[in-house]
Amino acid sequence: MRVLILGGGGREHTICYTLSKSSKLEKLFCIPGNGGISEIAETAENISVTDFDNITKFCKENKIDLVIPGPEEPLVKGLKNFLNKEGIKVFGPDSIGALLEGSKSFAKEIMSKAGIPTAKFEVFDESSKAKAYIEKKGAPIVVKADGLCAGKGVFVCETKEEAIKAVEKIMEEKIFGEAGNKVVIEEKLVGEEASYIVITDGYNFKALPTSQDHKRLLDNDEGPNTGGMGAYSPTPLIDPELKEKIEGKIIKPTLKILEKEGYPYTGFLYAGLMIVNKEPYVLEFNCRLGDPEAQVILPRVENDFLEIIEAALEVNLNKIDLREKNDSAVCVVMASKGYPGKYEKGKKINGLEKASQIPGVVIFHAGTKKINNEFYTSGGRVLGVTALDKDIPLAIEKAYKAVSMIYFEGAHYRKDIGKKAFKYLAT
Repeated sequence: MRVLILGGGGREHTICYTLSKSSKLEKLFCIPGNGGISEIAETAENISVTDFDNITKFCKENKIDLVIPGPEEPLVKGLKNFLNKEGIKVFGPDSIGALLEGSKSFAKEIMSKAGIPTAKFEVFDESSKAKAYIEKKGAPIVVKADGLCAGKGVFVCETKEEAIKAVEKIMEEKIFGEAGNKVVIEEKLVGEEASYIVITDGYNFKALPTSQDHKRLLDNDEGPNTGGMGAYSPTPLIDPELKEKIEGKIIKPTLKILEKEGYPYTGFLYAGLMIVNKEPYVLEFNCRLGDPEAQVILPRVENDFLEIIEAALEVNLNKIDLREKNDSAVCVVMASKGYPGKYEKGKKINGLEKASQIPGVVIFHAGTKKINNEFYTSGGRVLGVTALDKDIPLAIEKAYKAVSMIYFEGAHYRKDIGKKAFKYLAT
């Protein structure tokens, strides 16, 4: 098979790395790709992931059999609908299914219809009504812009004043543009966050290995939110009993309601969860793999991953026995100085070769560029240093050993990735 991956981050490098091992792969392409991806796939840096006309042209010129989008934006904008009309297969939901991520109000309405556990909420398209509701409800409260905001559209507010300010920023100042035409206002859930990601053909699903990511910039979950500073898998937070609840109360009813509404959902379905007193609640749905969760999930899947994707496209997932490796995985993100705010680019990265020689270590590139066989920083999150070992403490030790060998000016990383697991491992 000739496969095209869309995207240029750590998640996409992980997908490329995983598919490059498939016996079914003839050739791998990636738009736009990055420094690390360019070593295992043919990249096209000059095409945007939302330039559907040029993606179609590229697919036809390179006889692409299958397109796998990494990020959500092309899916929400209708990539699958567009390419399917041209006879090109896409692994991911159509524009309606992708609204689970593309519109928080749509996702909430689906959850409401299906009786899926989530925070109590109201949707507003007028800022005056949203503000009046906040005055009535009080705080703490959560304000969310309805549309895609690159992960920045959620405001967890401890006071009414903060919440009203959030509404003004979203709906009046339009800091997210059209994505802020509506807001979802919901109660604040207090518990522990976890990610649960499945692969589905619209009717059947297979759960991928469990994981937990670390959103905050600094140790002990302090500092601003980021795209994710690291992850580990499996998470002992999700035991067999909780897994059963997540699948029975969340995944199955979600797929069932979408099928019933006439939009069977194919692709990755990511449930961002809050676990409150051992009960799962949905914070958000995503229509793609998590980043950096992918960096710890995919290396733990034993199967040929392209075979799983093919089975999903043929509505044959029930015939697949998805096998997990016994190893644990930990990914530490190395970011540019200043991230998630403004950061400098073009810093030379040293030590990659030496670090990647440690058995069980794989370095996934996110914001890198390859110039004359040297790697340079080109993004906020630069590398995802992933290590596999027989348990989480050993994988943590190995990941940080690799991190200590890598240097670029201003590199920032958390020192406590994976340690959340310890309180569960001790019991």
